[in-house]
This record gives sequence, C-alpha cells and structure tokens, in this order.
Amino acid sequence: MELYEKCAAFAGRHGISINGPDIGGVIDALLYDMRLGLKELNEKNGESGKMTAAQEMIPTWTTPPQHKPVNENVIVIDAGGTNFRTCLVSFDASGAPSISALEKSSMPGTEREYSKNEFFDTIASKLDYLKNKASKIGFCFSYAMKITPDNDGQVIRFSKEIRAKEVVGSFVGASLSDALVKRGWERPEKIVLLNDTAAALLAGASHYENGRRYSSYAGLILGTGLNTAYIEYEAIDKIRGMHGDIPSSQIIVCESGMFDKIARSDFDIAFDKTTQTPGRYIIEKMCSGAYLGAVVFYAVKEACCEGLFSAHAAEALSALKEFTLYDMDRFLYTPYRSDTLLGAALSGSSQNDYDTLYFILDMFVERCARLTAALIAAAVIKTGKGKNPSMPVSVLCEGTTFYKTHNLRSRILGYLHEELMYKRRIYYEIRTLDNAIVLGAAVAALSV
Repeated sequence: MELYEKCAAFAGRHGISINGPDIGGVIDALLYDMRLGLKELNEKNGESGKMTAAQEMIPTWTTPPQHKPVNENVIVIDAGGTNFRTCLVSFDASGAPSISALEKSSMPGTEREYSKNEFFDTIASKLDYLKNKASKIGFCFSYAMKITPDNDGQVIRFSKEIRAKEVVGSFVGASLSDALVKRGWERPEKIVLLNDTAAALLAGASHYENGRRYSSYAGLILGTGLNTAYIEYEAIDKIRGMHGDIPSSQIIVCESGMFDKIARSDFDIAFDKTTQTPGRYIIEKMCSGAYLGAVVFYAVKEACCEGLFSAHAAEALSALKEFTLYDMDRFLYTPYRSDTLLGAALSGSSQNDYDTLYFILDMFVERCARLTAALIAAAVIKTGKGKNPSMPVSVLCEGTTFYKTHNLRSRILGYLHEELMYKRRIYYEIRTLDNAIVLGAAVAALSV
C-alpha cells in the first residue's frame, strides 16, 4: 500500500490522479463544447474573452443509406495516421461486400514535407493498379476537413505529425481527380470524402443481423489518432442559410481529439511543446497511440529523478532515449520478460521497481480509459436516442489502441455501462466489424 501511495503522491504533484479523472465531469464539458461547436463558425473561434469550441463539429451532409448497395464496384482509399490502403470493393446482388486487390503503403507526409502537387500525385500513383476499375471512389481521409454539400473535403489541418502544409485549404476530391486525369485516367464520376469515424459509423449502419434494430449510430476511432462521430437530429445553427436544402439529420464529425477543456499533467504539457501542433489536439495527445507512449516516457524520466526507483533501475530507465505505447504494452502484458525494452531495463531490479513502473504506466492507461468512455458517452447522449432497450445506439469502435492496449477496452466498457446505463438509462451497443473503414467508405461512395 505504501508504494501505491508514493506513486499517487508523485502523480498528484504533477497534476494527474492515479485513479483517473471524473468521467461525469468530462462528459458534461464535452457536451457543452459540442453545442458550442454546432453554433460557431470556425472563423469566429478565438474571440477575446469568449469561451469557444475546441471540437469543430463538422457537418458531413451525409446520413446512413436506406438500402444496401447491390451489383456495384467502388475503389476505396483509406488514408490513416500511419498506413495508406487502397482496394476494390464489390457488392453482389444481395448487397454482400467483398474486398480485393488490397495494397498497403506508408501515408504520404509521414517521412518528410510534401508539396501539394507531390502529395496528390503520390496518392494517384498508388492507385494506378486500379485504373478505371470503377467510376466512383470512396476516400476515407482521416484528418480535419470541411465537407462540402457535394461530398468533397477541404483540408483544415493535418494532425498525427503529417508534413504537407501546402495541402491545407485544398479540396481533396477535386485535386485527386485532376491528378488521376494527368496520369491517363478517365475522370472519376464521383470521389466522396469522409472521415474515418464517419466511415466507421456508416459501416455499423450498413451491416447488422436480421431482426436487429438501432435507434441511431455513432463511431469511435482510437488508434494512431482519436475522434468520434454521431448523428445530429437538431438544427445546426452555423450552417443556416449557407446552402440550399439542409438535411433534417446528418453525421457530425466531432474532431474530438481537439477537445481542450480538461486538466493536463506536467508531462502532457512538456511533451506537447515538442510536437508540430503545440496547444492543439489536447485530448488526442493524452489518449492516442501516436502520443501516449511519449507522454508516459516523460513521467518515467521524472520518476527516476525523484527517487521512485532504485539507483540500478533509475540508471537503466534514464538511459532510454524513448519508448512507445507498444513498449508499454509489452511490459504491462508480460512485466518479467527480459527481451522487451522496459523488461530488459528492469532486469535484475527489485519487486518494488517492477511494481512502480507498472503503477505509472497503468495510471495513464486508466486515464485513457476514462477519457475515451467520456467521449463515447457524449456522442451517444448527443444523438438523443437510445431510450428503448430493444433499439440501442450502435457504436462501432475501431483502432489498435482501443483493442490492443492492456486492459483498456474492458475498462472503457465498464465505465460506459455505469455512465450510460446505470446513471442515465441510455441503451447502446459497442460493435466491431472487420475492415469497417474500408466498407464504410465504399458505402458512402455508392450512397450519396
């Protein structure tokens, strides 16, 4: 008990609770910020003396289709935080999908700065093997963009350390279409842009068992990045009068990774200063796979300086240049393996050293679980649905961080049950689907 108390005191000294944040308070702050984001135009954010929305709450002008697509082919692009995937999706006469010609490569901009022309030409070159295999393209672009009524996407900014500043402001669909024509393609009939969370939501809405009904849909991505999407059924103030017919309901991409109305630890603040987007993507940097290991690395280094470890363990841990969420997981799953980065560092150390490192690493997993549960709960609550137990809100969850991080998923599910079921009597169902992002992008291209 004394060792745990020592770790708790260390955490409190640096602005983080070893037991994690209050989930209900985070939900309330998220809902307030979401409502602000539905009222405010992005251009108005940052007015002096005014609390503004961090989440951009991007309307997509898209709703789940009424019927499954049949007898059609569509090219799909999935531009994620790390990987870039392309394939052909075919729907048969019954609407059953099949995926073929799947190729995976690195996301352009992960290794160096790209110009606009180079960025889109690189994407077009990765599609050459699918040239003219289909007239429609579903493009899942997992970065902040403004969706237009014709389903193109204008890049707002990049996250996940992508380096392509000249691409910001570009219309992705139009730019890619031009790049494909330059490479000898027939101009695509349609390129539909959507975010990965919208794709996850659409996949959940399009694939379900006979006899099962859902009152609404939401999506979560917790992998390299972090985001949520849900269906909004109320009028959206910030798009009134901007276009013609506004749908009575539509998918909203929250850009929830930008949420900033939350306390950060000294370690979060120190790491944030080293990123390409200091002061932005606050909650994403507290939870997502691209950042979590780096934040915890700062905490472990400080714990070494403050004497939480023995001299032997502190010397070995301090010698590390960095570690990632993958390294954290390998230790949390198998602490006493000597062929892992952190296990090797503690080889020959005391039981207290192993337990101290476990407490510190697990503290950040616990915080991630609570924050992610709050994000999912806020999206479900904002639909206004889920009042009937036989028609829950479908929440399709995607991302390696969500599914593979040690004890994370089970904790999220437990906290959701308490916050939504016990406290609010809101019914929901967490769902998974193989290749959800690809299938959701395909459905979007054939449905709008």
